Amino acid sequence: MLETLMNALPRILVGLAVAVALWLIGKGVGALVRRRYLRRERPSFAHVMSRVVSLLATTIGLLSAATIIFPTVKPVDVLGSLGIFSIAVGFAFRDILENLLAGLLLLFRAPFRTGDEIEVADSRGTVVEINLRETVLRTYEGRQVLVPNATVYKNRIVVQTGYGSVRTEVVVGVAYETDLDRARSVAQEALEGVHGVLAEPAPRVLVDELGTSTVDVRLLFWTAPQQATVRVVRDRVLRAALTAFDAAGIEMPADIVVLQGTPSLKAALRGEGREPTPGGGLAAADPAVQGQARP
Repeated sequence: MLETLMNALPRILVGLAVAVALWLIGKGVGALVRRRYLRRERPSFAHVMSRVVSLLATTIGLLSAATIIFPTVKPVDVLGSLGIFSIAVGFAFRDILENLLAGLLLLFRAPFRTGDEIEVADSRGTVVEINLRETVLRTYEGRQVLVPNATVYKNRIVVQTGYGSVRTEVVVGVAYETDLDRARSVAQEALEGVHGVLAEPAPRVLVDELGTSTVDVRLLFWTAPQQATVRVVRDRVLRAALTAFDAAGIEMPADIVVLQGTPSLKAALRGEGREPTPGGGLAAADPAVQGQARP
């Protein structure tokens, strides 16, 4: 046994040297990959790919060391055994592997990146990280949400910050007697003076709908895409429109409510103690109460 060990010692040393060398090479290449993609502002991709490169190099190193130390072991046999093992693992950990593959596809396709604001699977927030298991979101309320990558990949994704600007709409109602051309001019001037409303594309004011008591005027404007900016600018637009309409004497009436003079309303006004029916009529009078009713 000692003689066999001494004869195999050079192979063992060479195999270990190869494994360590490939491990170090994997670490170095992983660091280069991380540095390269960090410069491109893709930290999630850099983190995942550096780990994948390091793991691949380590696996190759271990296989090489095994074939050097044990000459009877052939790489083809090892790969065949790994293939059968991987099938069994695939059935046992199907969800995990599905999320892993979806994570790699998301990282390569890059439909969104770290720092983007997205909406997916009833969750909205800022992307904190994309790893091999899930996509980490920070909601606008400050909560952390972990969405499995397979769910993200299969569902509809809305990227709030996908472009440099987004459009927002608000509706204000003016009286039917209002000069609509003047109202549009006042609203347009108010929009153009709001800080945060982009000049290009230019804001627009359109008569939108004839309501019950008002003519609805729709204000359309573009802002930076961040959700916080959209909310703040929308508040400024509403306040500016209300102030401008008030200064110009443009009336913004409340909804008109029509009351039907049913027998029950008349009885209530006269002070009669009779119960109204669901249709607005009156129940049969109580003789005791009827005698006390006012004329």
